[in-house]
Amino acid sequence: MGRLVITHSTYLEGLIPLLKRLAQHPAIDTITPAVIARVKGRAPELRLRVSTPITGGWKLLARRGSSAQEVFVVTSLQAEELETALETLRRGGDPGLRHHR
Repeated sequence: MGRLVITHSTYLEGLIPLLKRLAQHPAIDTITPAVIARVKGRAPELRLRVSTPITGGWKLLARRGSSAQEVFVVTSLQAEELETALETLRRGGDPGLRHHR
C-alpha cells in the first residue's frame, strides 16, 4: 500500500478521496499532488490520465472543470497497468484488489 502526500496546498474537488483509493494498490509507493493550472476547455467530471514518465513512476494529469492538476506517482506499474487501475477507480472498483505483473 502506498502513501499519499497531503500538504497545505489546494486540490481539485474529489481528487484526494480518489488518490487515497489508488494508494491502496500494492505497486504504488507514493502519490504527490502538485501544481494546479487553468486550462482551455472543460471536463465536466474529474478525470485522471497517465501523462509522462518520471524517474521511478509516472506523472498523471487530473482535470475537472477548467482546472488541471499534476499528480506524481512513484510505482513499479507500467503505463497500461496504471491506466487500468485508474479505470477501475473510475468505475468505483478497488485498484488494490487487482494484481500487477
